[in-house]
Amino acid sequence: MDIAIFATEETLIQDGVRLSHAAQHVRASTNEGLVALDAAGQVVPAIAERWIVTDDGLSYIFRLRSSNWPDGEEITAAEVRRLLREAIRKLDGTSLGLDLAKVTEVRAMTGRVVELRLSGPMPEFLRLLAQPELGLVNRGSGAGPMVLSRDDETQIIRLSALPPQERGLPAKEDWEEVSRGLSVRALAGQAAVDAFTGGDVDLLMGGTLATFPLAKLGPLSRGTVQVDPALGLFGFIIRSDAGVLSDPARREALSMAIDRSVLMQPFGLGGWQPATWIVPQAMFAPTQYPLNRWDGLEIDERRQIARARIAQWEAGSGEQAVLRLGLPEGPGSDLLYEQIAGAWQSIGVTLVRVGIGEGAELELSDRMARYSSPRWYLNQFNCALDLGLCSPGADTLVRDSLSVRDPEEKQALLAEAHAEIIAAEVFIPLGVPVRWSLVRGAVSGYQANQWGIHPLFPLSQPTN
Repeated sequence: MDIAIFATEETLIQDGVRLSHAAQHVRASTNEGLVALDAAGQVVPAIAERWIVTDDGLSYIFRLRSSNWPDGEEITAAEVRRLLREAIRKLDGTSLGLDLAKVTEVRAMTGRVVELRLSGPMPEFLRLLAQPELGLVNRGSGAGPMVLSRDDETQIIRLSALPPQERGLPAKEDWEEVSRGLSVRALAGQAAVDAFTGGDVDLLMGGTLATFPLAKLGPLSRGTVQVDPALGLFGFIIRSDAGVLSDPARREALSMAIDRSVLMQPFGLGGWQPATWIVPQAMFAPTQYPLNRWDGLEIDERRQIARARIAQWEAGSGEQAVLRLGLPEGPGSDLLYEQIAGAWQSIGVTLVRVGIGEGAELELSDRMARYSSPRWYLNQFNCALDLGLCSPGADTLVRDSLSVRDPEEKQALLAEAHAEIIAAEVFIPLGVPVRWSLVRGAVSGYQANQWGIHPLFPLSQPTN
């Protein structure tokens, strides 16, 4: 099966703990962790063949399967403990490291049993452990489930599934005849869609809003556009608190001026969920705030309020409100820029477009959630990450929640943290991220899911 991912050759294979979307897929295919994600995004066994969770939710005990590293050395609990602790240490200073902050201890209980202890219950902990960055590497190699080779001339990655018996599983007859090899390449923009429509690839993954208009080009009778029911953050990080952005009320004015109900109309994208809050309302139980911010105000009323705030600043400062917005390249970014520029022009703000990393005061953040919890959303704005404006008060509340065992008390702390970060106006949410793929009808082992991760290993497996 021939697969392409929207990426560059440099980002397809990456070392370290900060992985691109493309590199996450490659890493997960060769470096298993204790658990993994299947095609539907559900947690499944990997190096651990089974596990139990104690009644208090504070201890996860894994039994490792009986298998070896590629050099023939047995996979032991002691080695897994060392590798896990090392991986968690390397993630310090990243948002994923913050997500793992509840891990207080990693223990090797016997030769094949590992225990992870948490400071407080975390129902989504297994999903967090399944992240590609927590795949284990021993002496430079992972334990599969696939092996990688590289074609240096064409920059194509070849992936072959290891036989079950080499992964500590029962052998299967005719494995080589029924298992598919995969070729994976990085392609950008129009070239990626052309490769699919021309029949050179069977599956194109990793599309975002920036590239979504390309999905409507070419003979799509050859395949199907699959849009993930995505969960995550899509909006503008605010990197400066100078000038017109120096007051939270004016930062709020920018958010108020955007009519999210029509934002996706130029894209023809049905089912997209707009957002005016950072954490989706449904993440909190009981509900902490209405579904929509500024409930009861029509868009014209919101823009009138926003326009007055901007005009007051211009009169007092003697300056004009001009802002730079950082967006990735792509026809979808062009459409988004037109929408946002028009909305902000209506309140007296002139927008200038620049690229990502080119010194913009506001920059697009397009991130898929790793697990379903308010804490994931709040961690993306932690002051330690130094990504833009932040709220130390919110960080303290999130940190206090780590050891809370009562679910209602924990929810209350996270809701208070969300209120703090909203009051600080550090982010302008637009809605859910957009992730899409082109999938030929004969492809099996692919499923749209809310995490945007489509494991490569299931694509190599027989359908019966």
